Amino acid sequence: MIIGVLKEQAPETRVSLVPEVAAALVKMNVEVWVEQGAGDTAFHADKAYTDAGAVIKSAGDIYSNADLLLCMDPDNIKAEPKSGAVLMGVYQPLFNTKLMQQWADKGYSVFSLDTIPRTTRAQSMDVLSSQANIAGYKAVLLAATEYCRYFPMFMTAAGSIAPAKVLILGAGVAGLQAIATARRLGAVVEVFDTRPAVKEEVMSLGAKFVEVEGAADASKAGGYAVEQSDDFKRRQREKIHEHAKKADIIISTAQIPGKKAPILITKEMIADMRAGSVIIDLAAVTGGNTDYTENGKTVMQNGVAIVGNSALAATAPADASKLYSKNVLNFLKLIIDKDGKMNLNFEDDIVKGTCITNGGNIVNERVLGMMTVSS
Repeated sequence: MIIGVLKEQAPETRVSLVPEVAAALVKMNVEVWVEQGAGDTAFHADKAYTDAGAVIKSAGDIYSNADLLLCMDPDNIKAEPKSGAVLMGVYQPLFNTKLMQQWADKGYSVFSLDTIPRTTRAQSMDVLSSQANIAGYKAVLLAATEYCRYFPMFMTAAGSIAPAKVLILGAGVAGLQAIATARRLGAVVEVFDTRPAVKEEVMSLGAKFVEVEGAADASKAGGYAVEQSDDFKRRQREKIHEHAKKADIIISTAQIPGKKAPILITKEMIADMRAGSVIIDLAAVTGGNTDYTENGKTVMQNGVAIVGNSALAATAPADASKLYSKNVLNFLKLIIDKDGKMNLNFEDDIVKGTCITNGGNIVNERVLGMMTVSS
């Protein structure tokens, strides 16, 4: 079997396989073909791949011959893979249902790693978590750079500087890493999340948990956020407004699979924030958590900088690629047999849950559900 690794296009800087993972696949009796320069932006030279046993090929050779094609961004698949090929990456199938149908019609088997079930057994394959960890860390560093004041408290002969007040909306993987990083920088941190179950973890990191009672039960949502009632949303807005107007930094991470990101920070809240404050919106790619968010841009409103950036993991491409490719390797072990051949075992809940198209059809229940709603 041939696994082909395509070169991602700017602004993406990561690569689907790093050399050490390519070497592990070669030991599993798999041929690994890497497009020339695929690892350059992640600081992995072509020679490192050839030293690992991979072969450097042109994009045309990879499209024509690879049995399994690795490409993180669906927009970076620029040509037709060979008939019956398997495509694997982060394809946001709940938003890209038309593309998924096109790929199904062409007979490709598609695995979107952002749909891996969030179970204990799948943790080592969870690309959302591995990349969100980096995004949460980078979000705080970006906020500290954009912010016009200090993060930590300083007591000097010229006077005292109060510590920055940071409000984090969402205590998932990105939010928890943001808490830890902001605390290390000396900020006072408050955290809002609709899931009471995360309160203990938030407090263990030294942050204060902001609670709003009556949230919908998310325990059966597979680790993802769920839609809340209108009454809860109203009380949520009031509580967030109360804390937002005291915050110097807000980091928002709230997304709901297949839906536009909820607006948590309204125009009225931003109008009440003091000039020089910063909002880092990690949900920008799905619309953002503010009324003003634009993905890939910094918008100024009333002296408040609103930074829309859903690609912060790509600003640490070496480590982000390493973690992502380890996730990929752990998943590939489920579908590659001891002879290095493909074995798609749909009795495995992880394989089944991650597969979007197979045999000319869309087979993922969540994607089918989204297509039914949209039609």
